[in-house]
Amino acid sequence: MWLNALPVFHQNPADVRFVQDPYPAYDRMRGLGPLVYWQDYSLPCTTGFAATNAVLRDRRFGRVPLDPPAIPPHLTPFYAVEAHSMLELEPPRHTRLRGLVLRAFTSRRIAALGPQIETLAHELIDALPNHEFDLIDQFAQPLPVIIIARLLGVPESMAPDLLRWSNAMVGMYQAGRSRAMEEAAATAATEFATFLRGYIDARRNSPADDLITHLIAAEEDGQTLSTDEMIATCILLLNAGHEATVHSLGLAVKTLLEHDLWPAPVTDALVEECLRFDPALHLFTRWAYDDIDVMGVTVPRGAQIACLLGAANRCPRHWDNAHRFEPTRPAKAHSGFGAGLHFCLGAPLARLELRYALHALCARLPRLALAEPPRMANIYHFHGLERLMLRAG
Repeated sequence: MWLNALPVFHQNPADVRFVQDPYPAYDRMRGLGPLVYWQDYSLPCTTGFAATNAVLRDRRFGRVPLDPPAIPPHLTPFYAVEAHSMLELEPPRHTRLRGLVLRAFTSRRIAALGPQIETLAHELIDALPNHEFDLIDQFAQPLPVIIIARLLGVPESMAPDLLRWSNAMVGMYQAGRSRAMEEAAATAATEFATFLRGYIDARRNSPADDLITHLIAAEEDGQTLSTDEMIATCILLLNAGHEATVHSLGLAVKTLLEHDLWPAPVTDALVEECLRFDPALHLFTRWAYDDIDVMGVTVPRGAQIACLLGAANRCPRHWDNAHRFEPTRPAKAHSGFGAGLHFCLGAPLARLELRYALHALCARLPRLALAEPPRMANIYHFHGLERLMLRAG
């Protein structure tokens, strides 16, 4: 069996030391070779940038297994939504769906959100208490969920529900998920889809200048999005975009404070270095649709492989001083948003939110400091803070 030829690595992803700092484990894994069998996941993993980038960009790898497993009845509502998500589709359906969504989710529409993000960031800063506060709970979480609510055109009063649904659904991608987490994800998917179905129907009768209306209007070669595809797209934008921005923003502030770089001039280079140095998503899987050579190892058709995005972003073969945070590092491709066919659709919005939010925080709170050691959350495959207690100085 091909897996027997791979070096074996043991690391519990829920181990406290790994949760707080996974990078030493990645270094040990990378030292074993470009492709390693992670025993705790029963998955072969890419450990460096070259292998990770090659798998993500190779169209012979995809998100859909050749032999999909049976779906347990209690998870049927969750996978009923996922069945229409572009994250879980391959060409030609992925090509059609992504093309139609991009007609509504345009770069111009995203860029136009800049002033709203800036204003909201200042409003959230105005509301911070004078004593110690948790940046995650009081700034990093509300900012992206309110922006997405505005983008979709749903009432901002729905933000708590959107946040609750998002948190429950992304639990499906965490290591060691429980039956209770699965049931919560299925319930959230049902509630979210029901709400969006009614809202989409209302927008068909009463169009507005929002993303849902533009998704309804999107057309290419006579094709349009189905209601189920619009529902899945809105849920994907919330779950992927919101979760990544919350973690990226918290990690960026943590990094700047720990490196004594606060307040920092917020440039595009600094934003990219934050996304490289400590990304919000660390593991993403693919299925092989053929026998494929990966760094001298033949991955057989039907096999699943994991791309370690967090390890790739600290690969010393791709980055000089890979473990050093360099806010003026020259632009270079990183794996923070993936690569290839499934490159993150919301990356431009995440970058915009990160830039405006960091600029507002640096300008308004120049004496910001850690009030206690940062505490990472046990949420792998994601990587983010449980809380970030700060004081304004």
